[in-house]
Amino acid sequence: MKRRSLIKAFTLSASIAALGLTWTVHAAETIKVGILHSLSGTMAISETSLKDMALMTLDEINAKGGVNGKMLEAVVVDPASNWPLFAEKGRQLLTQDKVAVVFGCWTSVSRKSVLPVFEELNGLLFYPVQYEGEEMSPNVFYTGAAPNQQAIPAVEYLMSEDGGSAKRFVLLGTDYVYPRTTNKILRAFLHAKGVADKDIEEVYTPFGHSDYQTIVSNIKKFSAGGKTAVISTVNGDSNVPFYKELANQGIKATDVPVIAFSVGEEELRGIDTKPLVGNLAAWNYFESVENPVNQKFVADWKAYAKAKNLPGADKAVTNDPMEATYVGIHMWAQAAEKAKSTDVDKVREALAGQTFAAPSGYTLTMDKTNHHLHKPVMIGEIQPDGQFSVVWQTEGPIRAQPWSPYITGNDKKPDYAVKSN
Repeated sequence: MKRRSLIKAFTLSASIAALGLTWTVHAAETIKVGILHSLSGTMAISETSLKDMALMTLDEINAKGGVNGKMLEAVVVDPASNWPLFAEKGRQLLTQDKVAVVFGCWTSVSRKSVLPVFEELNGLLFYPVQYEGEEMSPNVFYTGAAPNQQAIPAVEYLMSEDGGSAKRFVLLGTDYVYPRTTNKILRAFLHAKGVADKDIEEVYTPFGHSDYQTIVSNIKKFSAGGKTAVISTVNGDSNVPFYKELANQGIKATDVPVIAFSVGEEELRGIDTKPLVGNLAAWNYFESVENPVNQKFVADWKAYAKAKNLPGADKAVTNDPMEATYVGIHMWAQAAEKAKSTDVDKVREALAGQTFAAPSGYTLTMDKTNHHLHKPVMIGEIQPDGQFSVVWQTEGPIRAQPWSPYITGNDKKPDYAVKSN
């Protein structure tokens, strides 16, 4: 009896050991990838789709054999539109979850919150949203637009005959670093073009703001003084009441065009777009661009949304930050393959000059020194179905100018990534 029990016990412990060994080997065979996006709070309207796009892209890479023979494993956290929580969750991803790279953030305040953590711990963050520039960190790769790849060309377009020859400008934004810095750059740019301060109105609202009645009424009054355009850096779910109020007060795009830097196809899903037809957005990609790479990208996303039963899957759309997320993940994977490692220093080096045939229809290049993508600029006009018709675009990708020439002293700053602290 005793001998039989002993044999049973030995067999059982051997099985457990074998299971344990199998688990350890399995764990070592995956590369952990952090996804740091708000899935609740005011920014969830914009960021949830970036989390889902990241998961789809990881699945796509895994289906082709992963990276360096290892599968990619997503570690998803929700900083809940709470800016200090971004830093906490970023630290958790790097120190506890031991991720090789993080894809995340939307607002600049969330990026600024995590930046010291990534620089301290030598982590790697891919940031997929257009922003105000004035930053170049060795620990961040910026796959969204700098001001010269979005804001400046957009205002030049509004001032042109095709864009309505605007002479007066309302700079309307959410009250945080991205809108304020972008508008500082735009005010200096407008001064350089001969526009006086009396013809520039600057207005800010808090995150989650919903009462735009007075603001829209004031835009109406201001526009009586000459050809006026609104440049919107309103972020998150505040865009819904803002656009609804424009429609309520009968402000048409033909009279006062609005060009948005943070409104894409995803944000328009929750709005009746018929009264907004003709208003504009400036991005580096729109779902409506026609080329084979984009057709596959859009079809894959719609199929993924349906298969995963994502909310509103029947109306799934792609947008610019989703494309930037997709491009960024593929570029990181290419660099890790080139480096034959996920070591941050080796991958950083391998990222310089990486190229990728993007859904925008252009081959995008990661700049060798400034950590920003060379990107095309597109201006799209809202259509009744919530899509955009591209009315203007650059011939090819533009190199980013992270340090805007319209801010004094920037010409003396280095054109390569330097730690901010």
